Amino acid sequence: MSSIADNLQRVRRRIDRAALDSGRDPSAIRLIAVSKSFPQQAVAEAVAAGQRDFGESYVQEAIVKIEALAAQRALLQWHFIGPLQSNKARPVAERFDWVHSVDRLKIAQRLSELRPAQLPPLQVCIQVNIDGQASKHGVAPADAPALARAVAGLPRLRLRGLMSIPAPMQSAAGQREVFGRVAALAAQLRDEGIAVDTLSMGMSDDLEPAVAAGATMVRVGTAIFGRRW
Repeated sequence: MSSIADNLQRVRRRIDRAALDSGRDPSAIRLIAVSKSFPQQAVAEAVAAGQRDFGESYVQEAIVKIEALAAQRALLQWHFIGPLQSNKARPVAERFDWVHSVDRLKIAQRLSELRPAQLPPLQVCIQVNIDGQASKHGVAPADAPALARAVAGLPRLRLRGLMSIPAPMQSAAGQREVFGRVAALAAQLRDEGIAVDTLSMGMSDDLEPAVAAGATMVRVGTAIFGRRW
């Protein structure tokens, strides 16, 4: 059985190849190890292998891991990547470094209000439902610019970019096309004077087309930690 350290090396090689094949610098792509549903021992093993960014979707589970690794807190970045309800905004604002899943102004306002003054601004991405899936969270692409402008004006947040989870597709070309729409939306925001530098897109099965389309963060769980049961 492969170790988490071995799996991390394999994923990083995939990212490097995808970047080089696209004429990009591999160091421009940040690997988020999606550790949700896996025990804190798995996270500790990944930390020992050099991984520093972790993605979580369940607040209480994440808090246990963050506290267990408190001694290494200065080394680690914790990314909240799941749907967020208002009643869970406080612990996320207090304990996470990034939130990738902002999809409405009310949540962004709550995060800004609850972010402790002694911490740096919370880094946030707006989640875009790029292909209109009924089962997915995210703002419609047409509504993203208005939300981005509003979020960018909040005092305790720093808007960084967009996140999206497109529906699985059979062809790499189709995947690149839909990821390309997310990248085009980010370019539109920049043209409108909204400073964004992050595209959080691509997972275990589709990180290569995401990198080809311009992803700066890929969120990988299964290829690192194995299947969730």
